[in-house]
Amino acid sequence: MMQKVYTKIESIVGNVVTVRASGVRNGDLALVGDSYANVIKLDKDLVTLQVFSGTQGVSTTDPVRFLGRPMMVSFSDHLLGRIFDGAGVPRDNGPALTENMIPIGGPSVNPARRIVPDKMIRTGIPMIDVFNTLVESQKLPIFSVSGEPYNQLLSRIAMQAQVDVIVLGGMGLKYDDYLFFRDTLEKSGAMGRTVMFIHTASDPTVECTLVPDMALAVAEQFALAGKRVLVLCQGGGTSGLLANALAKAAKERGIDLETAADAYGNHVDMLPDFDLVVLAPQAASYLADLQKDCERVGNKCVACRGKQYIELSQNGDKSLAFVSEQLSK
Repeated sequence: MMQKVYTKIESIVGNVVTVRASGVRNGDLALVGDSYANVIKLDKDLVTLQVFSGTQGVSTTDPVRFLGRPMMVSFSDHLLGRIFDGAGVPRDNGPALTENMIPIGGPSVNPARRIVPDKMIRTGIPMIDVFNTLVESQKLPIFSVSGEPYNQLLSRIAMQAQVDVIVLGGMGLKYDDYLFFRDTLEKSGAMGRTVMFIHTASDPTVECTLVPDMALAVAEQFALAGKRVLVLCQGGGTSGLLANALAKAAKERGIDLETAADAYGNHVDMLPDFDLVVLAPQAASYLADLQKDCERVGNKCVACRGKQYIELSQNGDKSLAFVSEQLSK
């Protein structure tokens, strides 16, 4: 497929660039200079792209090369035992895999055509196996209350589940959490049947959104090959997006600001170290309980709406202004 190259960038705002182009599809992959970018909006001939590694050092004269395809990931048995970042780049210093590339984010399955799930996956955890059974092709959300060791629970499921392949997707993880999963699975001998796609809070923001699609695309291919596959997703997720945007914006402006991302339930020990807690939209229901926890240590908390949270995560100036406004109240 012929790649289209454009040499004029219309605007650069945060990690987003805009260029005039034709014949481009939403979700297509591109190279802005040497950095990967993803098409996130089309408005006639105006194409908006989000740059994975940020736009620092990008100029309006840098070439934008559209690759004519969506984001892809390699699939083979060589994935087992390996660790990758949200863009599919090896995180374990192993060789890059380029064989049998498959697109991520494929079409959804028609729920009316699905086979009724009836095959149990044993986890060896009685509270799950007896009271909330995990079944093939079903999702099982796990929510933790304050202080619950959910990382340990998730790793125990990975070690004990009676499956052929484990695909672990980490989103917005603290580096210590990433090391915990890696070391625990290696020591238990489960790493040999595991593929890990890990995005940490310090990684490029857009890579976080790719992790679930990466994990599910690989899992689907293993399942089609006749394997029993368990996908585990964990982490600060969207919280990592905002924390990363704040940290980067503060660093660029010489502002002394410490940020961190974590899931509700791990916040108690962290509260005394911070002045403000921002809840992502999906965690807004915890606001009342969190306010009580914050009052005990003398700091503030606030919940965001969906559109507002996305805007803050994508714009460093707006996120810094938001934090300043909340702290001044």
